Amino acid sequence: MKKLIVSAAIVLGSFSTFATPVLNANKELQTVNVQEEYTEVKLEEVPTAVKEALKKAYPEAVLDKAYVNPKKEYKLDITIGDKKGSLFADESGKWIQK
Repeated sequence: MKKLIVSAAIVLGSFSTFATPVLNANKELQTVNVQEEYTEVKLEEVPTAVKEALKKAYPEAVLDKAYVNPKKEYKLDITIGDKKGSLFADESGKWIQK
């Protein structure tokens, strides 16, 4: 009888450990967007080296808009077929990963 009572106490005690509330730690996620200052330039003002690099890398690309920042890095908005995207290059036509 003693073993039965002890067994019952152990079983009932183990159920109470599953009933404890789970505390969720509220974590705040802060996103910081760093936006460089690009100003729009006319397509004619884009250096020839950048245009040639674009034509060589993406022959079917259409240059929609161009932007430049104070470091003379160019952001090129292009369209290839029905897809749009942006590329980054320096003034000598070398591609930049951003």
